[in-house]
Amino acid sequence: MTHDDTALDGPFDGLTPAAGLELLRTGEITVEGRLTAASNTTLYCTVSDGTLSANCVYKPVAGERPLWDFPDGTLAGREVAAHAVSDALGWEIVPPTVHRDGPFGEGMVQLWVHGDTTVDLIALSRETDNAALRRMAVFDAVINNSDRKIGHLLPTPQGHLYGCDHGVTFAEDYKLRTVLWQWQGLALPEEALAGLARLRDRLADPRDALTRELGLRLTGPEVYAVRARTDLLLEHRIHPYPAPDWPAVPWPPV
Repeated sequence: MTHDDTALDGPFDGLTPAAGLELLRTGEITVEGRLTAASNTTLYCTVSDGTLSANCVYKPVAGERPLWDFPDGTLAGREVAAHAVSDALGWEIVPPTVHRDGPFGEGMVQLWVHGDTTVDLIALSRETDNAALRRMAVFDAVINNSDRKIGHLLPTPQGHLYGCDHGVTFAEDYKLRTVLWQWQGLALPEEALAGLARLRDRLADPRDALTRELGLRLTGPEVYAVRARTDLLLEHRIHPYPAPDWPAVPWPPV
């Protein structure tokens, strides 16, 4: 264990995101319990390679409830695709996430975020001058997040903001449903435009690791829709508005 591979402090049991991803890919998963409030089977686990260990969330495909507007058995892959887009933007919104086999079959495995429980999440969700929260709003527009609830905000004691639960994303039709509408119609910050430009360049390269990952997890039209949404954001340079024929806020919002 070197200083380059791990952090002395952080939200992932002392692991950097890179070390955490490797542990998620290769470690043994042990189920510790179930998060009963989740609508799909969500298991709290430990992943260990005999030297390193961390807490994680495991969502087996077999535990996904059918949805009328998303193909069966695709939510885990969408979570992995969301991590790939987050990584390409360089914003580290989605915790390290992989798709792999586990105790109950294939599924999504994501590092558990040890968050700051002193933060008032409702107050946080309403802030207008929080750069990390605003980046998340742009990210949600790119992935067409249909379920950004207040409880999906994961601030850490170190000051970083993560987000979780990205299974209902990447639909072809515009289905953005979020609690983060406070910037609708406002000009995108330069930081957001720079990130979107980087993302567009990578999406345009069929050999890029991002496009290959999205091709594994999404349909061809869904990948095309990601590029189209990115292009639209860069063309209009503003935060999007709610769809007139789609609920703007998830229910319950928390």
